[in-house]
Amino acid sequence: QVQLVESGGGLVQPGGSLRLSCAASGSIFRLYTMAWYRQPPGKQRELVASITSGGSTNYADSVKGRFTISRDNAKNTVYLQMNSLKFEDTAVYYCKAAVVGIDYWGKGTLVTVSS
Repeated sequence: QVQLVESGGGLVQPGGSLRLSCAASGSIFRLYTMAWYRQPPGKQRELVASITSGGSTNYADSVKGRFTISRDNAKNTVYLQMNSLKFEDTAVYYCKAAVVGIDYWGKGTLVTVSS
């Protein structure tokens, strides 16, 4: 069982920045593929970014050039640096770990972009 705890969400003005963190349990974190998803109000959950155990990254077109996913295997933590935030980035952001064919999800952290 892998437990994930997200943090770092909050209220930010358009153009601002936030950094989300996701702390994971488990001694083999370095082997997990980690990802951030988000679910805007009234919409379906969507992939934002992912990072493999080898460090390869993938981003949704809507966040390319603005968001950066990274991981610190020594701290069992994955990050999402979000810059140049837009109104449409408002959502609950979820962390996901994929390991041995099983997906684990955190409970999410709310990001609200508003003036």
